Amino acid sequence: MIIASIVVLVLLVLLLSSLRVLKEYERGVAFRLGRLREPLGPGVRLLLPGLDKLVRVDLRVVTLTIPPQEVITRDNVPARVNAVVLFRVVDPVKSVMSVENHAVATSQIAQTTLRSVVGRADLDTLLAHRADLNEDLAKSIASMTEPWGVKVDVVEIKDVEIPEAMQRAMAREAEAERERRAKVINARGELQASAELRDAAKTLSESPASLQLRYLQTLLELGADHNSTVVFPLPMDIIGPFLDAVRGRAVPGVDGSSAVSNAAERAHDDQ
Repeated sequence: MIIASIVVLVLLVLLLSSLRVLKEYERGVAFRLGRLREPLGPGVRLLLPGLDKLVRVDLRVVTLTIPPQEVITRDNVPARVNAVVLFRVVDPVKSVMSVENHAVATSQIAQTTLRSVVGRADLDTLLAHRADLNEDLAKSIASMTEPWGVKVDVVEIKDVEIPEAMQRAMAREAEAERERRAKVINARGELQASAELRDAAKTLSESPASLQLRYLQTLLELGADHNSTVVFPLPMDIIGPFLDAVRGRAVPGVDGSSAVSNAAERAHDDQ
């Protein structure tokens, strides 16, 4: 009975040690005496102790952060660039048979590809057109990891660090561009205003009464502000008769002097 109990206990221990539970997001790659078996799905799996070896493969998406890389852009600007890569295993057998560690291999390939792709682009493209660079990075990394059963879903450049001197130069460039746009807009506004004033002058010249109404409207606007000084413009057609009368009295005399000057001399003699 003691021997039978020992044998049953040993068999029970061997049975328990031969059971493996694979989660839903896991797949198992088993080797029996060094030879590859069919991949194992989720659930309880029976393996022979000492004969079978199980390698678990996680099928979930893995987030890989690429450390900052020192790169030099095509226009010879140094920069520090880091990125993030999202990948997952689609073929468990290839991920085990084709590469020793697919995560480490993907990380190294991503770092090398990041330096290579960013080095072919200039600084403006790196800052303003990241979507195109992200697409190029994803295609380059995916082409190398596909034989390993690894699919790259997303590659995104997270941050770009450039020297402070270059940042100041870019700020001055942006400020100069803003000033140029402001001057152009101001010049266009002056041109449009002059055209509108020309049209308004033509319209007012066709009707003198409208010009007088405009003068009166200007007076009302000045009076609304309670100003102490009021400039009252007089139309030429109103003061014109007075000026003509003054010019009529200043008729030249016989000796070539004006009548006004002769009258002034006579008044001086009478005194």
